[in-house]
Amino acid sequence: MRVVFMGTPLFAIPSLQGIYENYELVGVVTQPDKHNSNSFVKDFAIKNNILLLQPIDIKSEYFEIIKLKPDLIVTCAYGQIIPDEIIDYPKYGCINIHASLLPKLRGGAPIHKAIIEGYEKTGITIMYMNSKMDQGDIISQLEVDIDFNDNYTSLHNKMMYVAKNLVLSTIENIKSEKNNRTKQDHSIATYAWNIKREDEKINFDKSKLEVYNKIRGLSETPGAFCYYEGKICKVFKAKIGENHFMGINGEIGKVYNDGIGIKLNNGEIIFEEIQIEGKKRLKVSEFLNGIQNKESLIGKVLE
Repeated sequence: MRVVFMGTPLFAIPSLQGIYENYELVGVVTQPDKHNSNSFVKDFAIKNNILLLQPIDIKSEYFEIIKLKPDLIVTCAYGQIIPDEIIDYPKYGCINIHASLLPKLRGGAPIHKAIIEGYEKTGITIMYMNSKMDQGDIISQLEVDIDFNDNYTSLHNKMMYVAKNLVLSTIENIKSEKNNRTKQDHSIATYAWNIKREDEKINFDKSKLEVYNKIRGLSETPGAFCYYEGKICKVFKAKIGENHFMGINGEIGKVYNDGIGIKLNNGEIIFEEIQIEGKKRLKVSEFLNGIQNKESLIGKVLE
């Protein structure tokens, strides 16, 4: 089977590796370079001497892909809308790997949003592509549990290997004509649009669970943030505390050996790992070592 793989980020690499080891991978398509930096998928293609294409506008530059005569095209977080000329060409179709249980969490940030929105389960969907974003017929799905201590990075790393195993078994089912094809129920669809800067800001008027989920859902990248003494303070790790403080939301109410407790409407969030603008990333215990009078932090307000 001749396969073309289209993708860009780290999440795509295990699936790409699996396809490379099991099928005739005739080409890899990835996004153009940004800031003189290669994508993970480009690096993989170069390392393994695979034909590489980087169209600037795939809607008008699809001919080189068709010329490879793929039997199957697999996409995974490619980053551009793929035209019908590509979708309709391969004998076995054009399939996409999506990091949610569609029709839930359509869009570009399904892993972030699954945690931020408090999901206990998510998963991988393999679907046939059509001209609409993440709305094609479902071929296969596999659930992934979200642990209460998972952050974006840990869940991402679990899911990309689930994706590899599922796409390989799905391709075999497609070859043997044992594959399913189930239409999505659009009436229950939800969306996970790409994270914007305003989405990263911590709102201390939210509940402790909502704040905790936002921090872990954005860690390690791009990182939730607030302002400390007028400077951006990224928060990479936190836990829910048990104390209730007087004062206003966002006010530091207690200093611990390994964290600072911040007042919220229904209790406390404890920051454990931060990075203040212009400084290196630190555990809060290390940050506190540089403050002579730690109690002076109490009453300061994070915004």
